[in-house]
Amino acid sequence: LRAGETTGIFQLESSGMRGYLKQLKPTGLEDIIAMVALYRPGPMELIPQYIRRKHGQEKIVYLHPKLEPILAKTYGVAVYQEQLMKIARDLAGFTLTEADILRKAVGKKIKSLLQAQAEKMINGMIERSIDEKTAEKIWQWFEPFAQYGFNKSHATCYALIGYQTAYLKAHFPVEFTTSLLNANNSDLERVSFLINEAKRLNIEILPPDINKSYTDFSPENSKTIRFGLLAIKNIGANIVSIIIEERGRGGPFENLADFLNRINHRDLNKKSLESLIKSGCFDSFGVERQTALGNIEELLKFNSLSKKSKLSNQNSLFNYQPKLTSLKLNPTEPADAKVKLAWEKELLGLYVTDHPLKKYLPHLKDNRVQPIKDVLNSGRKDRARLKVAGVISNVQKILTKMGQPMLFVKIEDLTDNLEVIVFSETLSKNPELWKENNIIMINGQLSLRNGEPKLICNEVKEL
Repeated sequence: LRAGETTGIFQLESSGMRGYLKQLKPTGLEDIIAMVALYRPGPMELIPQYIRRKHGQEKIVYLHPKLEPILAKTYGVAVYQEQLMKIARDLAGFTLTEADILRKAVGKKIKSLLQAQAEKMINGMIERSIDEKTAEKIWQWFEPFAQYGFNKSHATCYALIGYQTAYLKAHFPVEFTTSLLNANNSDLERVSFLINEAKRLNIEILPPDINKSYTDFSPENSKTIRFGLLAIKNIGANIVSIIIEERGRGGPFENLADFLNRINHRDLNKKSLESLIKSGCFDSFGVERQTALGNIEELLKFNSLSKKSKLSNQNSLFNYQPKLTSLKLNPTEPADAKVKLAWEKELLGLYVTDHPLKKYLPHLKDNRVQPIKDVLNSGRKDRARLKVAGVISNVQKILTKMGQPMLFVKIEDLTDNLEVIVFSETLSKNPELWKENNIIMINGQLSLRNGEPKLICNEVKEL
């Protein structure tokens, strides 16, 4: 429900907002609108009061009876800028234009202008039979509220989007998640977040398959979403279109030989074929990935002969096009799980079938290693000591002003990612560990400089 997000309900998934909504138990859109406006620094402290008053656990009190029709829908809690302007109109006789000037003056905190508005507001209330003491109390309460009051029409837009997306997520989770994945397919971090959210909803994200994948992410059944072929690195739109079109015309591909016989497009080259193999597109044929890669030249030769065979028979009397069937692959050592996952990361941008860190989870639990998501959302103080673990996804080396090397390293676990700062002294102890795809455990200190959590590495070891 945060401003500017059209995928509202996923943004609402912070523990604070979830906790407040569970306590609030919204009974109408008005409650969600109020929560959007209140869930910000400043008015956030009013949320418990709003909740207590909604459930009758606290008496609703108004400084003056004329405030009741203005604040009744928000249980006597001033939430919106529109309420501020209506108070100025109904209690002090301001015009709409004057009320808007008041709103701007209070928001900008211009002392001279503020003083003039205070006198005008208080005098206006006194002129309308509100005693001076009450008028001053209303102004004293009015001033801080005006600094954080939110625009209701603005909050209503976000609340409506939040409600609609919550409904879709609850009743059509697979279709909704698929749409989000396709809308964010160029943002790998966002896709990774959405896939983790899908897993939390017991939705399985399946790897690409040459007979089941379409161009983009697509629902396969009520609990699974299939990766699209276009999401694979080095696979272009032309070859994807040809594959799906041929599959629709001639039925599913029976095996690797059948695929190479039927797809004769120039974009099926060494690079694209390697990517299809490494990403697991042909796994359903029972073809081991390393074996297929070890025979890549043979596969390309087979495909080339198929093209020539079709061309030479195009002008035959009966247009007969025999298929090549003899595709023999020399056996090789199969790729291990770590290599396959590295290929997934390389070509899909994230781990899909498994995660390299998963087998270490019992060990990490025994060592009190914290999930990165918990670290980022913990609200810990600067310099807090932490222990995390993850797979190295990126390493950036720089030289300090003193000419010493240091690293900015991104690590990721099953929950999120975090940037780690490695100073030269720590780096010199074991420089060989800081390579992409290595799995490491780090003792360090939290750094909140510039408001973005980072971890300063003190000690590291490879898992």
